[in-house]
Amino acid sequence: MIIVTGGAGFIGSNLIHALNKKGESDILLVDNLTNGHKMQNIADLNIADYMDKNDFITRLENPNFLTHIRAVFHQGACSATTEWDGRYIMANNYEYSKRLLEWCQSKHIPFIYASSASVYGLGKHGFHVDRASEKPINMYAYSKFQFDQYVRRILPRANSQIVGLRYFNVYGSREQHKGSMSSTAFHFNNQLETGDEVKLFGECDGFSNGEQQRDFVYINDVVAVNLWFLENSHHSGIFNVGTGQAQTFNTMAQAVIDWHKQGKIRYIPFPEHLKGAYQSFTEADISTLRAVGYEQEFMNVQQGVNDYLNRLNRA
Repeated sequence: MIIVTGGAGFIGSNLIHALNKKGESDILLVDNLTNGHKMQNIADLNIADYMDKNDFITRLENPNFLTHIRAVFHQGACSATTEWDGRYIMANNYEYSKRLLEWCQSKHIPFIYASSASVYGLGKHGFHVDRASEKPINMYAYSKFQFDQYVRRILPRANSQIVGLRYFNVYGSREQHKGSMSSTAFHFNNQLETGDEVKLFGECDGFSNGEQQRDFVYINDVVAVNLWFLENSHHSGIFNVGTGQAQTFNTMAQAVIDWHKQGKIRYIPFPEHLKGAYQSFTEADISTLRAVGYEQEFMNVQQGVNDYLNRLNRA
């Protein structure tokens, strides 16, 4: 059996979908379905069982709970970068992750988990997987950073695979439940479904209108990296998951406009409350990912958006 926490979420549900396509259905999906709209992500998936997150955490204490586990994909977390309840964030993203990792280590189970590029903060020291580059600027980022630090202490004595994947700006199918936290591709598409323009931030941080840059990575590529580590369980460590090539918000907007074959860009003033707390540039250093043997190429924005909107608008 394979366990996927956060299995009803964006990345988790896509991961299960990909596992299904490979013939895997002996899967335990763990999540919190308080937001029942997430069921739209999992209605087409084949799983062995569903378990509420709180029940799952409680049952980890039972030494006879679950046997013959092939791997755990830990995608479950509070992903809101705007959440400032530190106790809530640390309980969900840090303590929960520690308990699950310790359980996996006690049973020699590979543990592949979601970290985040948010640990790099404003990116003033680059986007390399090393302590010198890391400076989180919100509670979500801090919780991910602190768990990565915990993993670094465990790795030298680990008895089974531990892999942390620092996702950059992921976009793609099954993200509609995320609301304001959905990708720009999703929001731009919705704006053109109801109007004739997409809205981008104007100049900020020395970047002209819409020229802020992010490493936009397509969900299919993110899933492919996860599955590669499943099949290569002799590799452990923390790795960036991005294309390695930043592209502008203008490029993202234009890709959506090109798919719709109509629309224009309107720039809006940069919000005051985001000044000093916004990543105007991200670009993954994927050298460590390449060094362990991951060779698959990543889609650029034009390729990813075309595939995404074909699925989103013609479903």
